[in-house]
Amino acid sequence: MKIAYTMALGRGDTDLLLAEVADRLKAQALRTCGTVQINTDRADSHRCEMDVRVLPDGPVIRISQSLGKEARGCRLNPNALETAVVLAQSALLQGADVLIINKFGKHEAEGRGFRDLIAEALALDIPVLVGTNEMNKQAFIDFAGGEAIVLPPLVDSLVAWVCTPDATDIDVAV
Repeated sequence: MKIAYTMALGRGDTDLLLAEVADRLKAQALRTCGTVQINTDRADSHRCEMDVRVLPDGPVIRISQSLGKEARGCRLNPNALETAVVLAQSALLQGADVLIINKFGKHEAEGRGFRDLIAEALALDIPVLVGTNEMNKQAFIDFAGGEAIVLPPLVDSLVAWVCTPDATDIDVAV
């Protein structure tokens, strides 16, 4: 089982990082599947629009919903997220060299979202690279049964991990 996670410090940095990794892997002719997140700032709010690009070539799906300026609740649109999951699963079943998931978030921590797709990829012996945050990190580690390794938030390190059959052959220190 080859599974890893990464976390970048700045707001949206993990999203940018994983999008760059996906682009680099595609340029190396690796078959990617999963999702990368694209955030678009909104002029009328301190929040952003959250979209995911289904790998390898789209579509782009808006996974956020506008709840108004004063809303405090989760902005995730669960139906849109599930659409992305179904499309990513279709890509996985067509053949993939790696599954990239933009975020193991609250939905996944609660047993929904990309959780089953991650397990399916691992069962097919496909490496899985996941972004997460501090709030959901422990849920991800528990889900992975202690098998996940943490990788530094560096494009070259993440690409090397994906491209190396035995991840212990590369320096993955954080």
